[in-house]
Amino acid sequence: MQRNAEPARLGLSWIRLEVRLIIKHELDIDIPHLEDQFIGGEWMGAGDRPMRPVVSPSSEDILAFAALPTIKDADRAANRAKIAFDEGPWRSMSIEERAEKVERLCFAIEGKLATLNKAWSYESGATIKHAELLNNEVGGAVWRQMILDAKSIQWEEERGDALLLREPIGSVLAIMTFNGPVVLMAMKVVPALLAGCTVIAKHAPESPLTARLVAECAREANLPEGVLSFIPGDAEITKYLVGHEAIDMVTLTGGTQHGVDVVKRTANRLARTTLELGGKSAAIIGGDCDQNDVLDSLIPGSSSFMGQVCVNLSRILLPKASYGKWIEALKNRYDAIQLGDPLKYDTEQGPISVKRGLERTESYVALAQSEGAELAAGGCVPREFEKGWWYRPTLLSKVNNSMAIAREEIFGPVVVAIPYGDINEAVTIANDSPFGLAASVYMSDEDLALSVAKRLQSGSVAINSAGISFLHPFGGYKQSGWGKECGLEGIMEFTQIKQVSGRRI
Repeated sequence: MQRNAEPARLGLSWIRLEVRLIIKHELDIDIPHLEDQFIGGEWMGAGDRPMRPVVSPSSEDILAFAALPTIKDADRAANRAKIAFDEGPWRSMSIEERAEKVERLCFAIEGKLATLNKAWSYESGATIKHAELLNNEVGGAVWRQMILDAKSIQWEEERGDALLLREPIGSVLAIMTFNGPVVLMAMKVVPALLAGCTVIAKHAPESPLTARLVAECAREANLPEGVLSFIPGDAEITKYLVGHEAIDMVTLTGGTQHGVDVVKRTANRLARTTLELGGKSAAIIGGDCDQNDVLDSLIPGSSSFMGQVCVNLSRILLPKASYGKWIEALKNRYDAIQLGDPLKYDTEQGPISVKRGLERTESYVALAQSEGAELAAGGCVPREFEKGWWYRPTLLSKVNNSMAIAREEIFGPVVVAIPYGDINEAVTIANDSPFGLAASVYMSDEDLALSVAKRLQSGSVAINSAGISFLHPFGGYKQSGWGKECGLEGIMEFTQIKQVSGRRI
């Protein structure tokens, strides 16, 4: 396969002839409908859609070509979703009927997880171990819990002299990122469908293989016409759909600047929005902690998927009295992280998923050094890889909380270590951020840790661990977003309450 080939030079007829052969024989997976778009329950055949190369983050080789949706595709999907909501059977089905059909979709996805994981690893650089953890374990647990939770919601409630009806919002645009295209189906698309909404699943253009495999699962599930479409579109298509009059609600996972843009584009029609945005999550390390116990969860919790996880602990707050010892221990752990082929099970980390992510990471590290920060680990492109978007997991010391590296989300493999004097100062530093997505508190005294957790301005706090619970409501404070995903609340975000009064109870 020619490296860095230009699709325009190759010619559309060659692309159509070879695209399936590349996927089938070079990748050893079968990805259907790379020229088509799944709109309203059916594959729409090839037209004048531009073909976009799917580039391997590991080698920069072109893996395949996939059609980008057009404005015409987006318009068709939005209008079909609106018509299906207003005139179709989906919203009026019982929750048991909807749950049974959504369950068919989820079971179809589960049946394709081995292929989905491999495809996502190829197109994103995620290690196969990370894909299996996120998709098989987290994704599967979330959608199964969602289906159970939906059946427990009181969709009709007698309250005094009124009947309260919990009804679906309408047509939903679910905007998902490249760093979790399967698990975000569980967090956005599944609860919206269970609530009775129709949905356009807007995958990132960097996830065309995953998007088509999941769309094929939707075809197998045979949902009613217009209920679910897949549009793996670029920024132009996304902005068009966000501003579309037929879209009643937008749910977004993305950067904070994208959330601001969504709010502006939906403001004129006051469309409902839920926003899961950026983070600069702090880990407060107490002075009484055992280093090894802390590092066993702190290292993966701060470096997962090469820093391309919104809840990664990218600010580590260390006591001044033992700052040097902690830096040495952290350096040793980060230096030991093995980079390699994402498809091999002994690989700990792959490349950064997108070229712009590598460029952004390099830019921030250089800026931090110019402001006085020092490299404790990483901070370079590894020499063993001739091509691809590789970067060593990086730890910066001598950082203060006013530096850009400590205040802005990088979405790359960079962690900063900030010293503090006492716990009150640690809490102040942690809260001195425009973000409030996640945090961790490591302390032997769990009562003290809980009191610190209550003071943190963060939507999620883990004690003596890292990460979040995906089975309970999750969402950020401040510029990390609004609204909740997962749990009962994650379904109810897609509903509104109607009051019916004047009846004889």
